[in-house]
Amino acid sequence: MAIRVVRKVLSDSFLVQRRLTCVTQYSTLTKEQKEKIANGPGIEEFISKSRTNAGIDEAPKHPLKSMAGERLRLPPWLKTEIPVGKNFNKLKSSLRHLKLHTVCEEARCPNVGECWNEVLTATIMILGDTCTRGCMFCSVKTSRAPPPADPNEPVNTAEAVAEWGLDYVVLTSVDRDDMTDGGALHFANTVREIKLRRPAILVECLTPDFGGLKSSVETVIDSGLDVFAHNIETVEQLQGFVRDRRANYRQSLGVLEHAKTFKPKLVTKTSIMLGHGETDEQVLQTLKDLRSVGVDCLTLGQYMQPTRRHLKVKEYVTPQKFKYWEEMGSQLGFAYTASGPLVRSSYKAGEFYIKNIVKKQQQKTTYTADSH
Repeated sequence: MAIRVVRKVLSDSFLVQRRLTCVTQYSTLTKEQKEKIANGPGIEEFISKSRTNAGIDEAPKHPLKSMAGERLRLPPWLKTEIPVGKNFNKLKSSLRHLKLHTVCEEARCPNVGECWNEVLTATIMILGDTCTRGCMFCSVKTSRAPPPADPNEPVNTAEAVAEWGLDYVVLTSVDRDDMTDGGALHFANTVREIKLRRPAILVECLTPDFGGLKSSVETVIDSGLDVFAHNIETVEQLQGFVRDRRANYRQSLGVLEHAKTFKPKLVTKTSIMLGHGETDEQVLQTLKDLRSVGVDCLTLGQYMQPTRRHLKVKEYVTPQKFKYWEEMGSQLGFAYTASGPLVRSSYKAGEFYIKNIVKKQQQKTTYTADSH
């Protein structure tokens, strides 16, 4: 039997080689045409063009809402190109060399190529790559006893950021319920090391809830960061299904409220995922709750199931609906609302923040100083 299989493989291989030889010998292409094909566009160019053709106004040919637990197909506006480019490869190589992690990779963000190549923004995940919680939307690996935090990570992170020449960096982390302060001091040390090397860089800290510990929130804020962010993730009615039981809506609101109370001029930010089955009324109430505790910046994006073990997508929200929530955020008084299918909590963070928040804050500060 084994001999027959070997003969079959050799026979098939011979036929393939023979066909390739025939194509080479009897091809009608000129030398110039062959050179054009050899030096033609790569796969990334075809992917990019297909992305452009699949416009956001294109009507999907399949359902956008899940019925009886069915798995929904991806609509055209959520299809993105394979990440390629000089900056992308440079950042990835540097991350591996310094043993750093990014949420861009760990959470399988669809915008990683765009952010790393065009906007010079990266979201670095500190405190390791293993979380003590198990939220049903997140693909980051979990453990009750993750490895201890790397004491060299703050310095390594700062050196990497200084080397990359980023305009804006987002520091986020896994939940570390095994640490007494939830990792707050590690956050603060990382911010200080970055600012020491590049004072002009804008630093956002996208933190966990620290179990509601206010002292940990204050530790991070005192580090000299520019933006304090914590994600509410979903509407209040779905918190128990989407997030780990140790996280909850009121606790997250409390973290955001205390950040604003502790330092009123600090820019605060949060993010909501749509597509879990929430109603418009629930989303609107969430926006109102966030404004009531002084949140300045809001991002809304489409939830996308990272693996088959995670929550299924209940609905693919249309770009038009996301546009509606952007307008509603403006009406409610958010300083900036980024709302779209591919928007993530740190999506193009530098561009959004620099253009819409920093300049306004600087103008206010200058005006106040001049008036005195």
